[in-house]
Amino acid sequence: MKRIDDSWPDQIYKTLKDAGVRQVAYVPDGGHKRLIELCLADKEMRAVVLSTEEEGIGLTCGAWLGGVRSALLMQSSGVGNCINNLGTVSECRFPLLMLITMRGQKGEINPWQVPMGQATPAVLEAMGVVVHEANSAGDIAPTVDAAARLAFGSYQAVAVLISQAVIGIKSFQEQSAR
Repeated sequence: MKRIDDSWPDQIYKTLKDAGVRQVAYVPDGGHKRLIELCLADKEMRAVVLSTEEEGIGLTCGAWLGGVRSALLMQSSGVGNCINNLGTVSECRFPLLMLITMRGQKGEINPWQVPMGQATPAVLEAMGVVVHEANSAGDIAPTVDAAARLAFGSYQAVAVLISQAVIGIKSFQEQSAR
């Protein structure tokens, strides 16, 4: 998988640390690989692997009730799994910071990724989530910073959609060559 700028996961990590995030919930994802590695290596941060994305909603809500700021990492294909649980976040006014790597955009080679990838912004907005898009590596850190401030400062659900143009287009040929 090619990346235009490989420093953006390090910038997100620093931004999360600066925002006081001490727990990160994630479903393993190639787009978030480096960020997950950084979180796992940090002794002051708890990185929790999930079986499915909706578990992350409960985990982040519970963390907040326990006084801990957290973030949820997922791929756009996992957004559909979270719809019912997003209602709880909205109704209870829990802050929720989601970092979502996008699929189904320009250059996608897996047709199964396209429907949810295309629907992700509208689905999130329909559930009351504030959506910010980061379409270049340079946009990501300031966008995550703004999203964290909004989520934790006003008890909102906020999602940062990290464009497929940033994470790179997956290639089955590249994956089979490994």
